[in-house]
Amino acid sequence: MTPDPVHHSINYVELVVNDLETAKRFYRDTFGWVFVDYGPAYAGIASPTGDGTEVGGLLLSDQARPAGGPLVLLYSDDLDATHAAITEAGGAVTQGPYDFPGGRRLHFVDPSGNELGVWAAQ
Repeated sequence: MTPDPVHHSINYVELVVNDLETAKRFYRDTFGWVFVDYGPAYAGIASPTGDGTEVGGLLLSDQARPAGGPLVLLYSDDLDATHAAITEAGGAVTQGPYDFPGGRRLHFVDPSGNELGVWAAQ
């Protein structure tokens, strides 16, 4: 059974990428994400709950998404290990890790240039 979307909550995040296979490999190797392929130009991001829903997608495009827009933040139980996984998988950490009132955080860009953040309570 698919849960109903929750009013005013983030329901889906779509990242524009310039190389779908590289992007899938990066997110799979770094964060363990699982994908649902919909052809050569789109891959859904499977929910980590394993309930058959999706939380986002990767959209192949010749044009990179313009700079700006909302910043997607991911959570990590071990920010230092995530930092290492990002760089080992071909991403680049652009800020941090740094302390903030809720814990520690870093920002990174994926191989297509999308900027995301990761935070940890410790």
